[in-house]
Amino acid sequence: MTKATEGESVTLDLLKVGEVGELSEIFQWRGEVPKGLPDWKEEDKVHLGEELSDVLLYLVRLSDICGVDLGKAALRKVGLNAIKYPVGSKGSSKET
Repeated sequence: MTKATEGESVTLDLLKVGEVGELSEIFQWRGEVPKGLPDWKEEDKVHLGEELSDVLLYLVRLSDICGVDLGKAALRKVGLNAIKYPVGSKGSSKET
């Protein structure tokens, strides 16, 4: 990726927020969504994939501009969450 221009990280953040809003609209009136989206039309699944991709691409670009290794940060966060929310506490909002 190329070097960020001045203010680009702010612009990307705002664009990302807009894309997350579009993603949220897809789920707004659907209630609980079962794994695999069995009741969804194929065109709705394609649209969902497009919106998820938009959000992902903005996050990747923003992490690049900020100098954050997104893969490393995600793995670290998964580890922290495993400690904070151990499997044995499923069904409980209790933190350790």
